[in-house]
Amino acid sequence: MRPNFTSLGAVAAAFGIGMGAFGAHGLREVLAPAELSLWDTATRYWLIGSLGMLLFGLFQSKREVSAAPGWLLLAGSLLFSASLYALALGAPRVLGAVTPFGGLGLMAGFLSFAWCARHR
Repeated sequence: MRPNFTSLGAVAAAFGIGMGAFGAHGLREVLAPAELSLWDTATRYWLIGSLGMLLFGLFQSKREVSAAPGWLLLAGSLLFSASLYALALGAPRVLGAVTPFGGLGLMAGFLSFAWCARHR
């Protein structure tokens, strides 16, 4: 069974909106500006990855293509955003070493999506 990246992207986007609202309202009085900035960046990239997954899912529903772009977008979003959310909440700074791998995963996901779209 093929993964449904349209549904996954839509659910991930809803989660991202919730995380953004939580950061803006629930953490505003708790975190310092630098940590709130990390939270905001994590949410922004989570939403970008979510929209990428959603778009890829729509694309994939019309064509037989590899699921790799969707998985890369999901993994990249998780690594990037989860590491920044954790840092914002006080995790050890060494966890920041994970964040670039998430960014690479997002980039690889979008580039492989472009490859699938170009070579359909």
